[in-house]
Amino acid sequence: MRVMEGLIISFRFLVLVILLGIFVGCGCSQHNAAPAVYIVTLKKAPISHLYYGQLNFNRNGRVTRFDKPSNISHIDLMNGSYVSQLHDSLLRRVLRGEKYLKVHSYHYLINGFAVLVTPQQAFKLSRRREVSNIALDFSVRTATTHTPEFLGLPRGAWAEEGGYETAGEGVVIGFIDTGIDPTHPSFNDNSTYPVPEHFSGICEVTLDFPSGSCNRKLVGARHFAASAITRGIFNATKDYASPFDGDGHGTHTASIAAGNHGIPVIVAGHNFGIASGMAPHSHIAVYKALYKSFGGFAADVVAAIDQAAQDGVDIINLSITPNRRPPGLATFFNPIDMALLSAVKAGIFVVQAAGNTGPSPKSVASFSPWIFSVGASTHDRVYSNSIVLGNNITLSGVGLAPGTGHVYTMVSAIHALNDTAAKDMYVSECQDASKFNQTLIQGNLLICSYSIRFVLGLSTIKQASETAMNLSAAGVVFTMDPFVISFQLNPVPMRLPGIIIPSQDDSKILLQYYNSSLEKDGTRTKIVKFGAVACILGGIKANFSLSAPKVMYYSARGPDPEDSSADNADILKPNLIAPGNSIWAAWSFCGAESIEFQGENFAMMSGTSMAAPHIAGLAALIKQKFPTFSPAAIGSALSTTASLHSKYGGPILAQRAYANPDLNQSPATPFDMGSGFVNATAALDPGLIFDTSYNDYMAFLCGINGSAPVLLNYTGESCGVSTMNGTDLNMPSITISKLNQSRKLQRTLTNIAGNETYIVGWSAPNGVSVKVNPKRFFVASGQQQVLNVFFNATMNSTTPSFGRIGLVSNQGHVVNIPLSVIVKISYHSTNS
Repeated sequence: MRVMEGLIISFRFLVLVILLGIFVGCGCSQHNAAPAVYIVTLKKAPISHLYYGQLNFNRNGRVTRFDKPSNISHIDLMNGSYVSQLHDSLLRRVLRGEKYLKVHSYHYLINGFAVLVTPQQAFKLSRRREVSNIALDFSVRTATTHTPEFLGLPRGAWAEEGGYETAGEGVVIGFIDTGIDPTHPSFNDNSTYPVPEHFSGICEVTLDFPSGSCNRKLVGARHFAASAITRGIFNATKDYASPFDGDGHGTHTASIAAGNHGIPVIVAGHNFGIASGMAPHSHIAVYKALYKSFGGFAADVVAAIDQAAQDGVDIINLSITPNRRPPGLATFFNPIDMALLSAVKAGIFVVQAAGNTGPSPKSVASFSPWIFSVGASTHDRVYSNSIVLGNNITLSGVGLAPGTGHVYTMVSAIHALNDTAAKDMYVSECQDASKFNQTLIQGNLLICSYSIRFVLGLSTIKQASETAMNLSAAGVVFTMDPFVISFQLNPVPMRLPGIIIPSQDDSKILLQYYNSSLEKDGTRTKIVKFGAVACILGGIKANFSLSAPKVMYYSARGPDPEDSSADNADILKPNLIAPGNSIWAAWSFCGAESIEFQGENFAMMSGTSMAAPHIAGLAALIKQKFPTFSPAAIGSALSTTASLHSKYGGPILAQRAYANPDLNQSPATPFDMGSGFVNATAALDPGLIFDTSYNDYMAFLCGINGSAPVLLNYTGESCGVSTMNGTDLNMPSITISKLNQSRKLQRTLTNIAGNETYIVGWSAPNGVSVKVNPKRFFVASGQQQVLNVFFNATMNSTTPSFGRIGLVSNQGHVVNIPLSVIVKISYHSTNS
């Protein structure tokens, strides 16, 4: 215990140094330093640990239980009122007579609170023996009609569950996001299935979210904004002090995972098919902690996670990421990840977006092994548009718009001005119909300029389209301004025929043709005839590509950073990729994240935010079939069955650059795609699974040097001696950040199918020799098999290299285990 006490003292000293650093960094005295929100966690275990009978160590090293006082009711303990009172008592004692504001009390997953105090007051709290950690609150941000078909659900996973009518039945998915639009038909209560008995959440009732908003589909809805309110940045008019979604992001993600089946997608008056969630029969619980005006804060997100776990959700979807890498000992030790560790202990499968900061290495923003991190890929449905010029040149573009059907004359906006618009430098963006001469534009194609103001949201395609319609134009053509460099443009809806030409080179070709076709008078100052003509082919009908899936350039990449110094962790991230690009899904009627879809019932969005709920919905199908599966077992079923090939049978490619991504791509590695692309049907019959328990995660965390006091803070549990590291976790992958000569690892597989015989094969990473024992084994149903994997460095190298272990059974099960080795140190030099 002397070692432990020394670590606690050292950790306290570190906290004091950090807080003192805050004082110095502010350039002001402790007395007049501005208050801020701090997340304070205590040594006592949270209620979920008590509920699951977790043993703790007291200060003398004896095993005790975190017993509740005999005069406190079970209800008061479970709803947190007793713990909240203890938090209030501590604050009163420490900050006697001083001003402060408690923002949240956390009691279920972590024992602590968020409080608005000055740095000096935070310093006082840090000195209390009840307190082990104080973290300054940090900001977070938000990071499908066809994807069920692309994933093979109708004839595969849904068919195994009895059809879409029952897919996901009895499973509750909790969404930590921007809320939900309860009036959307994707969330209608159109069946008779009951609310699961294990769920106890409530539905907040406000003016924006009236009584009756929840039903047997949308079973719970709350909002969390206390940390934002203390900063004075919460605008109730724009952000809605309710679970209602004023952004659109939360409505979109919830419908991807669990939206009703067969909802028509009508956008800008065009029909784009029908929508369905991955698990259309599952239930939705919403915990709004992010807002369109400012994003969100960790203190509110932790409160939302804490409540979701207490309510009894089965799966948590986080299509959000921190704005920066967490500081301190390890990326895993941040309030959000540690709350999610307790959620996993309670049996909740946690899915998080990997982040949209790719394609650079170490850009993942979802770090911990107990979280299933998802990258974004394409799917096989693409929307393209094109325009045929009068000189027979065809230019490609984007735009969810109809075609013209005929050839029309083109007129540039700058050549159709009225007298009042001559000095308007932005007039070519076509944002104001009053600036133009309707006689010149009527019945012709209006050429507008797509400038940087569109990227910034100061001008919109929607407004330009309305301008063209008000002027009775036959259609609208957008050329790319030369100052808009390397901007990737997604398809946007237009009611009238239209196209956006994203290529600057193609835009030059069109404008050169247009200018060369103008006829002017003898002075060369007045246009007497517009000679250029064109036909827009249209972009409403989808095309299908055999190159999908492909890792998108924005999808965040590994290796997983272990700490703020970006040292490499022995954990594979992302875990998997799923469809995330150009995803149709439900949209809030007040949704403002994409102004081009404002007022629409559906929107097409891209990002790892869209990939994560695909996995959350598919996890609900696995949970439905295997209700006793642990979170790790669900993750294993998804990972080991993932596909390694594109639709045409070649390797999955990864885009390597933001500019011209399809011209900068190469075969994806595990640091791009994790175990591969999700295979929804195979995941329901994985054959073998890798299971990992909460105690395994704790042993791994205890093995990090200096971690004991941090874990005591978050979990109330003391660390014994642990030498476990990330490679020792029983994960369905192996990542070795530093192979110093040789290493032996083990993986334990559990057979959830019938009696089978497996043959083992492997390919070794470059510069490494690999051997696996046994090479062949029989495993009975319900029994386990241990694999021994031996690695030897054969050369010195700091370049990551990759391999794979494959297991094939006589019953057709295939289990894939990706291998990643970064630093290799051999006995001999490379030349020997």
